[in-house]
Amino acid sequence: MKHIKILGITGGVGAGKSTILSYLAQQYGARVIELDKAAHLCMQPGTSCYEQIVDRFGKKILKEDGSIDRPVLSRIVFADRQEVEALNHMVHPAVKAYIRKEIRKERESGKVPFVVLEAALLLEDHYDEICDEIWYVYVEEETRIRRLQSSRGYTPEKTRAVLKNQKSDEEFRRFCQFMIDNSSDNVENTYKQIDRGLMTHGFL
Repeated sequence: MKHIKILGITGGVGAGKSTILSYLAQQYGARVIELDKAAHLCMQPGTSCYEQIVDRFGKKILKEDGSIDRPVLSRIVFADRQEVEALNHMVHPAVKAYIRKEIRKERESGKVPFVVLEAALLLEDHYDEICDEIWYVYVEEETRIRRLQSSRGYTPEKTRAVLKNQKSDEEFRRFCQFMIDNSSDNVENTYKQIDRGLMTHGFL
């Protein structure tokens, strides 16, 4: 079985993580797994995670086709911290099991140079136990506000409220092994940092 390193990518909302993921996949052929999308798969009908969620929250969270209506579920859980924790205790282990299985598949096939995991909460969810390194995507606050206004229609007030609830820049820097500054509108600057990081940190 080929040893393939696991690279975690994290950063706050509006950091432009998708730009980094696309480059890693297209330029280097990395397998990219976004944890939010993995959670969607783990919550599909027929999975044990799905059954646990329906048992806990009832059929009122289901769409007509039997799938989980995520906006409805979100409204229920985010009104109660205990319900958030209950949901996380169902979903997070299922996602980690899925991630480990996919990593094992990639190592057995030996077709990709490395695997990339992406989530805003990689550090909080202790993905350092899976990743060889976790890299932080940094963007200046005013640039993030401008980009979120443009891409998501956020007001500056809403953006600042979102940013306030996330890890601070200092915390990200303390716990991550490399930082990509994605503040420039010239994406080539970001690509050069990625290239250098992969080379100097042993991913190539």
